Amino acid sequence: GSFRHFLWQVCKELQSSSLSLLLLCPSSAVNKNKKWGSFGQRYRERPQIHETSQFQILGELEVGAGESHVSPLVCSSSFWKTLVGEPLDPDVDLQEADILTYNYVKKFENISDETELEALCAEIASQHLATESPDCPNKPCCKFTYLSLTGEEVELCPRGRHIPVGWENKDVYAAAIRSLRMRELQTPECMTAVRAGLGSIIPLQLLTTLTPLEMELRTCGLPYINLEFLKAHTMYQVGLMETDQHIEFFWSALEMFTQEELCKFIKFACNQERIPFTCPCKDGGPDTAHVPPYPMKIAPPDGAAGT
Repeated sequence: GSFRHFLWQVCKELQSSSLSLLLLCPSSAVNKNKKWGSFGQRYRERPQIHETSQFQILGELEVGAGESHVSPLVCSSSFWKTLVGEPLDPDVDLQEADILTYNYVKKFENISDETELEALCAEIASQHLATESPDCPNKPCCKFTYLSLTGEEVELCPRGRHIPVGWENKDVYAAAIRSLRMRELQTPECMTAVRAGLGSIIPLQLLTTLTPLEMELRTCGLPYINLEFLKAHTMYQVGLMETDQHIEFFWSALEMFTQEELCKFIKFACNQERIPFTCPCKDGGPDTAHVPPYPMKIAPPDGAAGT
């Protein structure tokens, strides 16, 4: 309980702006009031941080703690792909991490004529993201610059601030933006440090046997509560039976809970926000060790033992 609470506090601090270590993925920020995908809001490492020792600690804490406890810190799928050595998908991973940039790039890639390009530049100009063309002062245009994940304007090529986007180079512009964002998602220096931290706890060769999703589930647990699995991993203290009326009422009440309410119950009962996606006892004998919070224990009320 106390150790899980400590991990929860540390991971919340890692996600805070005070450390500037992790960023909320732009797609998650856009949908911060919605459940996005299966895992809700996701974080990833902040690019252009040179203090890699912090990321080594992240590997030791977040990933290493997942060996015996569920980590409450949920990272983007590009994080897990890079961690296990799987290449990123320039469409799927960009869309998941930064839906705004993905849509922006697609608009330029799908333009069919110069009239559409001019209309798009006018739309961007209305959002204060474009400037006037040097050849036509009243005609808005984009330059070869784009905002990084940290909000800084980056030149996509040498002297990019002075190169306007036109019909001839609009595909080059879109490809350069995609390339910038994919480099930021990979952050090789940061991920090398995370792997070093992980390697101080478990052999890195194990990563080759796991898919990114398997690694994420082993570390962060399930994004939903499997009530039947929880029920099968519940022990009743002396004097209690699963068929007792108040026990049946208890499970009936939980069955009416939403997933959000079930997660709150797990936080209240076990002091963790998620439950492991499996338990060693599932494939072992009766003496096989459990992973917290399994087995959940239900005891008689105080002063009513054995009644």
